[in-house]
Amino acid sequence: MTSSSLALAAPARAALGSHPLTERYGPILTMVLALIAVWYVAAVAMNWHLVKDGFEREETPYTVSDILAGTMDAERPLLPAPHQIAENFFDSIFGYPPLAPRSLVYHSLVTLSATLLGFVLGAGFGVALALMIVHSRVLERSLLPWIICSQMVPILALAPIFIVVLGALGLQGLLPKAIISAYLCFFPIAIGMVKGFTSPDPLQIELMRTWSATPRQVLWKLRWPAAVPFLFASLKVAITISLIGAIVAELPTGAEAGIGARLLAGSYYGQTVQLWSALVASAVLSWGLISIIALVERGVNRSMGAR
Repeated sequence: MTSSSLALAAPARAALGSHPLTERYGPILTMVLALIAVWYVAAVAMNWHLVKDGFEREETPYTVSDILAGTMDAERPLLPAPHQIAENFFDSIFGYPPLAPRSLVYHSLVTLSATLLGFVLGAGFGVALALMIVHSRVLERSLLPWIICSQMVPILALAPIFIVVLGALGLQGLLPKAIISAYLCFFPIAIGMVKGFTSPDPLQIELMRTWSATPRQVLWKLRWPAAVPFLFASLKVAITISLIGAIVAELPTGAEAGIGARLLAGSYYGQTVQLWSALVASAVLSWGLISIIALVERGVNRSMGAR
C-alpha cells in the first residue's frame, strides 16, 4: 500500500474504533468469541478419549480427523460443543408446542412462576425488615445478626428440610418453591435497603426535624428517595438468587416440570447436551428478568429527574 492509502485508511480505522456501537459491544463480543474458541478446544480435549474408545470398541479404522469430527457431534459428550447446545436449545423451544412437556418454554414458565412469587414475597419481607431495623435500635441489634446468620447454611442443605416441613403442613406445589426463593432473595434486599434508608446525611435528617417533619414524612420525603438506587441494585441481585432458589427447590422434590427437572433428567440419563441447554435457558431467563428491572429503574430515575 502507498503512503496515501495508509493515510486514508487510518481515519477510517479510528472512526470505526470510536463508533458508539463498537465501544459498547466490541469488548463483549471479543470476550464471547474468545470464550467460544476456548470452549471448542476444551470440548475436543475432553471428548477425545471418549470418541477414540468408541472407535476402538467397534473395531473400525479411524483417523485423527474422524476423532476430531466425533468430538463435535458425540451423542453423550463429557462437554458438549457450543453448536450442539445451541441446536438442542432452539429445538427444545421451537420444536414443540410451548406448553408441551418436552418444551423448554414450558419448563421455564414453571420455574419462572415460582421465581416471581418468591421474589415478591422476599422483596416485601426484606423491605419490611429494613424499615423495622432503621426505626428501632433494639430491632437493629436483635434482628440484623440473625438475618446475616440465616444465609450461612447452604440452601442445598435447607431445601429438603423446607420441602418436608412445608409438605407436612399441607403446602405443596408452587408455594414451597416460592418460599425457598423468598428465603434466599430477602437477604440482599434487606441489607441494601438498610444501607439505603440510612444513607441520608445526618444534617438532612436534622433539617427535616427542624421543619417539624413527622417520621413518616422523613421516610417518604428523604429516606425513600435516597434508598432508590440501593433498592434497584438489590433487586437485580435478588431476582437472580430467586431464580436459583426456584431451581434448587425443584431438585429434592423430583419435580417433573421446571428447569430443575430438566437438569435432573439430564443428569440421570447422561444427557449432557440437554443439561447444558437447561443451564442456558436459566441464564437467558435471568438476563431477561434483570433487563426488566433495569428498564423499570430507568423509568423511575427519569420520573425523579435523573438523567
